Amino acid sequence: MMDESPSHQGFLRHFHNCNHYDRDKFFPFFIVGQNLGWILKELKPFLCAQNDFFCARDDGLELNPRYDNFTARSDILGRITHLLAQKYNTPLRNEMYPIIQKWGDQPLAQVDRSSVPWFGIKGYGIHVNGFVRKADGLSMWIGERASDRLIDPGKLDNMIGGGQPIGLSLEENLCKEAQEEAGFSSTLALKAQHIRTIHYNVEKNNGLRNDVLFVYDLELDPTTIPHNTDGEVAAFHLMPLSKVATLIKTTNRFKFNCTLVIIDFLIRHGEIAPSDPEYNDLQKELLKSANV
Repeated sequence: MMDESPSHQGFLRHFHNCNHYDRDKFFPFFIVGQNLGWILKELKPFLCAQNDFFCARDDGLELNPRYDNFTARSDILGRITHLLAQKYNTPLRNEMYPIIQKWGDQPLAQVDRSSVPWFGIKGYGIHVNGFVRKADGLSMWIGERASDRLIDPGKLDNMIGGGQPIGLSLEENLCKEAQEEAGFSSTLALKAQHIRTIHYNVEKNNGLRNDVLFVYDLELDPTTIPHNTDGEVAAFHLMPLSKVATLIKTTNRFKFNCTLVIIDFLIRHGEIAPSDPEYNDLQKELLKSANV
């Protein structure tokens, strides 16, 4: 059912929802002098009580410099991750993410995917807009998330989306996610075009989601139908752009972050036109989000 209340109307609210957190609740997290994340201040006593894993600073918390290589840092952060998983009663994902300041850097350590918000480090992912050209205009393939997902179960989503684990290139991860989520071959997946990056910060999952999304477009033949292979997607729906726009504008049916990806697509393909009263502000938000 659509939520027609004023607070649940419009496109711009999705950018506000993905960039909403109280900076005063967090302190910087440092490794070898680099500010690589943000941790809730309420965790400082808990973390400082864990032997000598961390060093308190006036401006935050630093991983003890005695852990001076990738393996040692990863081991200590893994031990902390298990303690935090117990504290938050949250299962680990057994998928490792890199700790880096910017894309392309050599990872300083790796941590379980579940712990990425707890340390407030940058978490990278890929999102693919799948679309089809019809006589009456463009349609998008929209995924419906399975009801057992940890995040936003049952919500609508991009055709393909997934986190970026350590050790895979973007192209390798694109092929992996395309096969798992949509049953596509690598040949088809690699036809996707990288369009932009979108960065957001939001307090979520007992920490800070400090995420960077690599956005792709993949045009599909009308006879190509995605089918899920890993249980993450309950169904796919081919929707006209106008219907997608209406759902994003007037409901909260979509997973929280894919709204940003799809709004960008709607703007680029004219479904959100310059005549829309939010158009200029949306363009400003997209420009800000590209600053990673």
